[in-house]
Amino acid sequence: MNARTYLFALVDGGGTVPPELGAARRLLERGHHVTILGEDSMELDVRATGAAFVPWTTAPNRASRRPEDDPYRDWECSNPLALFARLLDRQLVGPAPGYAKDMTAAIDTVKPDLAVCSFFAIGAMVAAQAREVPFDVFFPNMYLLPADGMPPIGLGLKPARNPLARVRDRAVRSLTQRQWNKGVPALNALRASYGLAPVRELFDQLRSARKHLVLTSAEFDFPARLPNHVRYVGAVLDDPAWATGTAWTPPPGEDPLVLVALSSTFQDQVACLQRVIDALAQMPVRGYVTTGPAIDPAALDAPDNVTVVAAAPHSQVLPHAHAVITHAGHGTVVRALAAGIPILSLPHGRDQADNAVRVSTRGAGITLSRNATPQKIVAATARLLDDPTYAAAATELGAIINRDAASGALVHELEEIGVTGTVDSGTRRDELKVCPRPMRQRS
Repeated sequence: MNARTYLFALVDGGGTVPPELGAARRLLERGHHVTILGEDSMELDVRATGAAFVPWTTAPNRASRRPEDDPYRDWECSNPLALFARLLDRQLVGPAPGYAKDMTAAIDTVKPDLAVCSFFAIGAMVAAQAREVPFDVFFPNMYLLPADGMPPIGLGLKPARNPLARVRDRAVRSLTQRQWNKGVPALNALRASYGLAPVRELFDQLRSARKHLVLTSAEFDFPARLPNHVRYVGAVLDDPAWATGTAWTPPPGEDPLVLVALSSTFQDQVACLQRVIDALAQMPVRGYVTTGPAIDPAALDAPDNVTVVAAAPHSQVLPHAHAVITHAGHGTVVRALAAGIPILSLPHGRDQADNAVRVSTRGAGITLSRNATPQKIVAATARLLDDPTYAAAATELGAIINRDAASGALVHELEEIGVTGTVDSGTRRDELKVCPRPMRQRS
């Protein structure tokens, strides 16, 4: 195949970065040219792939993943309506003109065959559409847009199985759609300035993409009838660049190893991490905590049986682990499942409750509140370690995740530039049986 030119427009979402950059690295390995328009916080990760890096100059551009550099600060919002307003103002619509301006300049310089955008880079999508450059949108988690049969995102809901639950879903979906659509006037003003027709709904901008590339397995997600341009292309299981570079050895001892990994961005998780450590201090286990770039390990008080480090390559840790305790970010979840490790989820927000319910519904883990006491964390962790059915379920789902990760579907869809989403050439979710085991809630 002739070498193609790709322009990625990426927003640093923490755990979204490794799979999105994994796609770039795979294209580079195939001989293609990739330029990544991204934030300074991503620069070292981008350069590790070999891609060219261009920083956002008008759009938001955080210097690091430390909390003081976070332009969104979603952890400050306890009111869901305030969170919607903040997401529109600081992520989706407010910065869209800056994304559009930077993306237009990058398109005119790079002249890409295909643009690939992060979910939140709506302005970049406007610019690509105005310049008549086909663009795809990454979903480095489950499918996030409203879909028939899919429970509303954000609340950790299971699929509706009775009339009352279906009424619940319609009500929640209607409420959230009204909130999102408050951004439509500003989006249409931007589109008009680029010579584009108005849209009726905010997410119509994303729906104008050539393809939606969902970076997970269909069997991990819940069943739904989705548009034909949606492609489940498998998870990208790469370690983030900031967690690699040093050899890892297990902590000494023979007790079960419990890996603890909360968000790689700041979500006000220090108190939760400390409660987890306090729980592990009461157990005959070896705890291994990776804080990520947003938290200083010195902020935590650890007993002798718990090791706390800033980073470690989870691909090396997981083969030794017996359980994972996590905020349930998609990257940590799918890598744990791929290793056959059961999961204790402590969701902190964003898509995490939805990842957690997909794990627990398949019997591969347990979900607790992020405010759970050490005693509850001890009890749940002991269940994961003592009941082999959790590991069996994780292994079963993990086999599917590994299969899809190795399938090459992601690169195939990106290389298939001449084919639009209207062509029936990809994975159709409405044609799949997506649950590898009976749908049941175990906790």
